[in-house]
Amino acid sequence: MAAPGMSGPGPMSGPPSGMSGQPPSTPPSSMPGPPTSMGYQQNMGYSAPPGGPQMGNTGIPQQQMGPPAYPGGPPVPQTMGGPPGPGARQPYGAGGPPSGPGGMGPGPGMQQAQQPAPRRLDPDQMPSVIQVIEDDRRNRGKSQFATNLRGQVPPLVSTEFDVIDQGNCSPRFMRSTVYNIPCTQDMIKQSHIPIAVVISPFGELKPTEAQPPIVDHGPNGPVRCNRCKAYMCPYMQFLDGGRRFQCAFCGGLTEVPPEYFQPLDHMGRRVDSYDRPELSLGAYEFLATTDYCKNSKLPEAPAFVFMIDVTYQSVKTGMVHLLCKEMSTLLDMLPREHGMKESSIRVGFVTYDSTLHFYNLNSALAQPQMLVVSDVSDVFMPLLDGFMVKLSESRAVIESLLEQIPQMFAETRETETMLGPVVQAGLEALKAADCVGKLYVFHASLPIAEAPGKLKNRDDRKLLGTDKEKTLLAPQINFYTKLGQDCVGAGCSVDLFLFPNAYVDLATIGQVSTLTGGQVYKYNYFQAANDGERFIRDLTHNIKRSVGFDAVMRVRASTGLRPTDFFGTFYMANTTDVELASVDSDKAVTVEIKHDDKLAEDAGAFVQVALLYTSISGQRRLRILNLSFNCCTQMADMYRNCETDCMVNYLAKHSMKAVFNSNPKAIRDHLISRCATILGCYRRNCAAPSSQGQLILPECMKLLPLYTNCILKSDALCGSTDITTDDRSWLMDTVMSMGVASSHAYFYPRLLPLLDLPENIETCELPVAVRCTSDKLKENEVYILENGLMMFLWIGLHVSNDWVQNVFGVNSAAQIDIDSSKMLSLDNPTSLKVRGLIDRLRRERPRYMKLALVRQRDTLEAWFRHFLVEDKGSNASSSYVDFLCHMHKEIRNLLS
Repeated sequence: MAAPGMSGPGPMSGPPSGMSGQPPSTPPSSMPGPPTSMGYQQNMGYSAPPGGPQMGNTGIPQQQMGPPAYPGGPPVPQTMGGPPGPGARQPYGAGGPPSGPGGMGPGPGMQQAQQPAPRRLDPDQMPSVIQVIEDDRRNRGKSQFATNLRGQVPPLVSTEFDVIDQGNCSPRFMRSTVYNIPCTQDMIKQSHIPIAVVISPFGELKPTEAQPPIVDHGPNGPVRCNRCKAYMCPYMQFLDGGRRFQCAFCGGLTEVPPEYFQPLDHMGRRVDSYDRPELSLGAYEFLATTDYCKNSKLPEAPAFVFMIDVTYQSVKTGMVHLLCKEMSTLLDMLPREHGMKESSIRVGFVTYDSTLHFYNLNSALAQPQMLVVSDVSDVFMPLLDGFMVKLSESRAVIESLLEQIPQMFAETRETETMLGPVVQAGLEALKAADCVGKLYVFHASLPIAEAPGKLKNRDDRKLLGTDKEKTLLAPQINFYTKLGQDCVGAGCSVDLFLFPNAYVDLATIGQVSTLTGGQVYKYNYFQAANDGERFIRDLTHNIKRSVGFDAVMRVRASTGLRPTDFFGTFYMANTTDVELASVDSDKAVTVEIKHDDKLAEDAGAFVQVALLYTSISGQRRLRILNLSFNCCTQMADMYRNCETDCMVNYLAKHSMKAVFNSNPKAIRDHLISRCATILGCYRRNCAAPSSQGQLILPECMKLLPLYTNCILKSDALCGSTDITTDDRSWLMDTVMSMGVASSHAYFYPRLLPLLDLPENIETCELPVAVRCTSDKLKENEVYILENGLMMFLWIGLHVSNDWVQNVFGVNSAAQIDIDSSKMLSLDNPTSLKVRGLIDRLRRERPRYMKLALVRQRDTLEAWFRHFLVEDKGSNASSSYVDFLCHMHKEIRNLLS
C-alpha cells in the first residue's frame, strides 16, 4: 500500500542526483518548507468525491497527488521526498526557471551548491479557497442534492444546488462539522476534531424548494417517544405489525396511539410512510396543542413596537425624518402567512428623549393622541386600548402620526437620552396586550440621563488586545443583562438600530439584543444623505424576513452522544433549552456534541432539533429538523467526511466565547495548537509513510490552516486599537449569530475582477474570484471585495479611461470622487453591469453592504488591504505562507 516514491534521504544539499521514485518525465512536486525542513508537500489526493483515488483497507489513498500541473488540470503524482531523477526539471534556484506549479526547490536555510540565495515559497502552490470553491461548483453545482442517504456531505455553501428532502433536513437548516462520527471518544480526543452542528431553524430556502409542511396530529398533539420525548421521524422503527415503535434516539419502545395506527408492508415500513411528512422528510412542522403554550392558552398574533429616539442628535442627522418618511412603505412589508391577504402583526409607536411618549392610534380617532410618561424610574403603560393596532384599521391615524413626529421634535434641544426605561416600556406594552413580539429601538447615544440603566463612559481602547480587554468587552452593570432575561421570559425580542457619533457601550446595552435573539445594527456618524439607503434597506430586510417568536429549542442526539455547548445569541436558563424571544432566517445556533458512550458502527447516529415557536399569525408550532450520520472505527473515514466551513464557524464562535474568561494569547495558542493537532493526527494515522519534511494535508481539510489564520487575524477576535471598542463588541456579537454561509464570507472575503463582466450579470454566473492577496491585484484592473458586512471597489491606477468614463463619468481614475459611496446611474452597458453586480452581491447577504471606493495608492488603500487575508497583516499577523510554514513546524514537533 505504500504510495509511489520513497522517503527523502535528508536535506537536499547538492544538485539533484539520479534518485527518483517516479518516471523521469514527471516534474518534482516536493515543495520547500520552513527553515530546516526537508521538502514541503501536500497530500491533495485525499477526498472522497466520485472518481477520487481508491482507498485500500487502511483508508489510505493509493497514490499521493500533488497540485495540478496547470490550473484546473489533473493532479500529478508526487515524489515522497526523494530528489528528482535524471531528465526531471531542476528545482527553481538550481539554475532554471520555475517549472510551473509543482516544481519548486529548497526553502530559505537549505543551501544549495550552485546558488545559496534563499527562495520565497510560491503562494500559488498553497491550497487555495478559490480552487476548492470552483472544483465543488464544477463537480456538484447546478445539481440536485437528495438527502436520502445517511452521512452525506452536502455541497459547499458557495455552490448553487437544489435540495430534495428525502429524510434528512436540508443543509440550509443544519450542517455538521463531521458526517461520519467516530464510534469512540478516544478518536476525538486524539484528533481534536469538534463534532458540532450549525442550526439555522428558519434558514432561507430557494424558491424552487418546498417549505417544511405543517402536520396536525389532532387534540393529542404530535406522537413522541415515551422515554426520551423525541418526536416522530423517519428513523423510528415500527414493530409488532405497526402497534409499537422503537425510538432511534434512546431505543425505548412506545405504543402507537390507536388513531395513528397503520399496518406495515412486506419491508416492515408503514403503508402510509410516503404520505406522512414526519415519516418521509427531514424537516416538517407539527401544530402544537395548548399543552405547549404558556398558561395552557393559545397565543395571540405578535406585535411590533417602534421606539424612536427624538433627541437633538437624532433629529439633526436626519434619522427621525427619514424613518418617518419611509415607515408607511415599510409597514406594507410586514410578514404574512402564505395565502393571507394582510399581516396579522399589530404595531405600536413610542418616541423618547429623557421622557417617554406613547401614542393612541385607535381607528375611531381623527388624530393620534400623545401620552407622556415622565416618571421613568417606574415605567407603566398609560393606555391599553389603542396602543397596538392593526395596520388596515388605523392606517390614516398612523400616517398622520408619522407626518407629525418630525415637526413636533424639529426644534428640540434635548441632548440627554435613556435606554433602560424605553425597553421596559416596550416589554410592559407587550405584556399588557398579552402577546409576544419585537421592539425596534432607534437609538443615538450613550444613555446618560438620570434613569434606570444610566451608564458612564468607560471607553479605553488601549486595553483591546491585552489581558484586560475582557473588562471592557463585558457589561459594566448587569441592569441590561437582567432586562434581557425579563424580555426573553415574555417573548419580547429587541433589535437595536444605533446611530452613534461616540462611544455607546455596546458591550452593556447590546445585552438586551444578544439575549433575546435580536440583532444590532450600527451606523457610525450617520447622515441621512449618505447612509440613509443602507439603514432603510437593512430595516426592510429585517421586517420582511421569516421569523418565529417566543421560541424554545431543544437538541436531542441518539444514545452515546449528547449536546454539551451552545454558541449564539440566545438565553439559557438550564443546560438543555435554548430560549429565543425571536429567531429569524439570518440567525444560527452552533451546538457542540460529545460522546457519553460508545456508538455502534452499523446503527449510525441521529440528531433531532425541535423548535417550539409562535408563528407570525399567532399559531403555536413545532419545527422538527432531523439529520443522520454514519459511524466509523477508522480515522480515515472521519477525515474523509468533514466540512471545513462548518468547522470554521464552530472554531470562531468557540474563540469569541473564550474572550470573556481567557486572554488573547491563550486563545490564539489554543487555536493554533488545535489546528496542528487535527492535521498532525491525520499525518500520523492516515497518510502514507513519508519524510517529515513534507506537509501532508487531508483533502477536505486542506484549507484549515488558511481559515485558522483568518480567524486569528479577524477584527472580531483580535481587534486591536485600529477599531473602536463598540465595533469590536458589535463584530463579536455579529459573528456569534452567523450561519455557515455568513462566516465563510466574513473570514475569507470574495474578491471579484470587474472589467470583463458578462451581459446579463443579474442571472448568469459571476466571474471567478481571485485569491485575497495583493499579488493578484493588477494595476489595469478593477476589483470588488465583499465580506458580507462591507464592500470595497478597488480601482487600479492604470485602468482604461473609457471604463472610468462609462462608470464614473470622469476622464481618469485620478478624478473619481472617492468620498461618494453611491454609483452614478449612467445609461451604458458597462455602468449597468457594474451596478447590477453590486446589487446582486448585496441581495445575497443579510446586511446591506456600504460601498467604499478605493484608488490604488490612496490613503484608504491600507483599510482595503486589511481584508486581503492571505497577506501579512498591519497588526504584525502572519501571511498565509508564513502561517502554513509555522503550522508545518508545529505538526513536525507533534510527530517527533
